[in-house]
Amino acid sequence: MNSSLKLIISREYMSRVKRKSFIITTILVPVLMIALSLAPALVMVFSSPENRTVAVVDETGQIAQRLKNNDEVRFVSVDQPLDSLRDDTDFDAILVMGSNAVAAPATSVTLYSRGAPAMQTGAYITGQVEDAIEDIRLESYNIENIKKILADVQVDFDLPTIRIDKEEDTATSVGLSYFIGLMLDMMLYMFILIYGQMVMNSIIEEKNNRVLEIVVSSVKPSWLMLGKITGIGLVAITQILIWAVLIGSCSFWTMPLLADIGGGVGSDNAEIAAAISQLSDTGFITSLFVYLLLFFIGGYLFYSSIYAAIGSAVDNIQDASQLSTIATMPVIIGIISSMAVLANPSSTLAFWVSVIPFTSPMAMMSRLPYGVPTWEVILSLAVLYASFAFLIWLCAKIYRVGIFMYGKKPTLMEIIRWARYK
Repeated sequence: MNSSLKLIISREYMSRVKRKSFIITTILVPVLMIALSLAPALVMVFSSPENRTVAVVDETGQIAQRLKNNDEVRFVSVDQPLDSLRDDTDFDAILVMGSNAVAAPATSVTLYSRGAPAMQTGAYITGQVEDAIEDIRLESYNIENIKKILADVQVDFDLPTIRIDKEEDTATSVGLSYFIGLMLDMMLYMFILIYGQMVMNSIIEEKNNRVLEIVVSSVKPSWLMLGKITGIGLVAITQILIWAVLIGSCSFWTMPLLADIGGGVGSDNAEIAAAISQLSDTGFITSLFVYLLLFFIGGYLFYSSIYAAIGSAVDNIQDASQLSTIATMPVIIGIISSMAVLANPSSTLAFWVSVIPFTSPMAMMSRLPYGVPTWEVILSLAVLYASFAFLIWLCAKIYRVGIFMYGKKPTLMEIIRWARYK
């Protein structure tokens, strides 16, 4: 490798890796992701119950006796009118059910509360009233054991899904695959945009400082462009690898615990058992990270070359933001198409957007958690890297002209003309 190219790559890499912002975000983001995933469970564990006493005014004479207490809500039947109960501080809420509550509960049942009740409390009270009214309506048909009959015919189960298109039958969780695909898709989208624009901003900054004029006196513009792209790309890869180690370490400690829990749940909930099985599969998780790196590298190289050409053609961020739509729009289209891919990863649309280089990094990462034939992955990577090789050659021709242009924002036709120069 050219010594000048090594120097450029080293400078771009070290100047960013040593920044406090890089160190903080690299460590903080996985911690925040884990904290956010655990937050709902921690809130449920440490939040104390509301403990509300509800006065029940039942004009039907049938509903109040059917309401059941729990650890948070206690129902107390009263004969007092609403007006006298308003000043009684022994009750946190007043549930009033009119004489027509069984026939028209929407207009005959009202809850009066001192302060805003918790969502869970309101849902429990509503559920109790609904269950009581349903029981009363069922009993009005005078069918013996009607509740038992309905309980016997009711069906509620999780459909287990087994993949038979692999070397061996494998349980799979569609919900988990959707979530992982969406997460990887958004990560790739974020990395490509952030680090691609970082290349563009770096070139604009050095162009304004007239540093490029000095640098290109000792190194070819195309090597300078390739060095910047490679150096900044290595920063992104470093961050991905650190995140992989941190998340993998957390998974190493948490997966056995989930597996133990899933062992007792597996027979009753096939979806949870399949999800735990997937997350416990080291080969599955490793392959996802390897593919994430390969598609990030290809997608980053593909788009960063476009951003580099744009950065060389303008003098300031304002002008660059207008031209950068050329690179941003295909990425956004890739994200939008990925939503359709997640809904049906085996469709014809999913295949083609996984091959077209403008959308393939996002689309393929959406499909991989579901399982994709190896030949499709190889085809997608081959097209992506071949497209990058062509694009880097084309954008380098624009770059070598653009870095010497000052004081004028070029039109799209002028940029195309630069690409035609020999």
